[in-house]
Amino acid sequence: MIWFLEGQSSQRDVIMGAREALPADVKVFASHRQDRPEITSLADVGFTEPQDNQARIEWVIATAQAHNIKVILAGRVGHVFEHARGRFEHAGLELVTGGMSVHTFDMVDDKSKFTAEAERIGLACVPAITASSAEEMFSAYKTLSAFGEVCVKPAVGIYGQGFWRFNVDADPFRCFANPDAREANFETYMRAYCEGATPPPMLMMPYMAGSECSVDMVCESGRPIAFVGRRKEGLHQTFERDGAAVELALKAAEHFQCDGIINVQTRDDALGKPHLLEINARYSGGIGYTRATGTNLPGIFATRRLGLPEPATVWRSNVRVKAITVAAVASS
Repeated sequence: MIWFLEGQSSQRDVIMGAREALPADVKVFASHRQDRPEITSLADVGFTEPQDNQARIEWVIATAQAHNIKVILAGRVGHVFEHARGRFEHAGLELVTGGMSVHTFDMVDDKSKFTAEAERIGLACVPAITASSAEEMFSAYKTLSAFGEVCVKPAVGIYGQGFWRFNVDADPFRCFANPDAREANFETYMRAYCEGATPPPMLMMPYMAGSECSVDMVCESGRPIAFVGRRKEGLHQTFERDGAAVELALKAAEHFQCDGIINVQTRDDALGKPHLLEINARYSGGIGYTRATGTNLPGIFATRRLGLPEPATVWRSNVRVKAITVAAVASS
């Protein structure tokens, strides 16, 4: 039995992939803290999780033992569960959090630490200057803008929240009129930044003009088992399974001892050379798209963890996909 705890909205895709790959007599469990029947109804058994993280840990252990569940994928807050790994092992449960230890999360969740460690071991990484005050922000911008365009993002965060590209020609109102463009005038940004009582640490970085590659992968104790790279090209996404960006992502996942279904993001510079952006020690929001390549990453993860034959991978090349919105009907 395997249990997928609350994750991103793509938890639905992960459950579908696992259910398809597993024998019918192996039950798939799923849970969420919110009322999300479009996710939990796809599993054989669905639960509603407690809201409090510490209460969740106690509840997950007790529920897993009561239902003879063997493997638990933490999902959204892997670092919280990682701190409790010993309790799961004592209960005879296999916990998968995205990393092998708390150290993994300490390094990948803090983008400034991640950047420093990647540079230390010689992995190409988008260089960054950590700024924790207005003075440091102005100084970092002055240093980096001498060489080209500059962008900024929070030192800690997900989904690209807080990312802005500074454009000297941007209308000061552009960030409000068209926030999806993620472009802002630096002076306007800094006026808002300085208004905050305790502004968060930010990473100031050179803006790289090349494309971004998001590599979804299944890892076991730092060893990549299966992987698919995705690139956005306009409204579509294309896929790759080799090349410099994928190789860089695999090296990063191995060094940072990733474990489970995780995601590594890279960005190409103007010459096409990839640089690491970040590691997400969890599955990505777009992992469901990778199924179009003939690679069932959630199915590979689930079957291997349960000691069962993994689904065959028959790579489909020259595939591109486009996301569409569909309605999920939940019965009352």
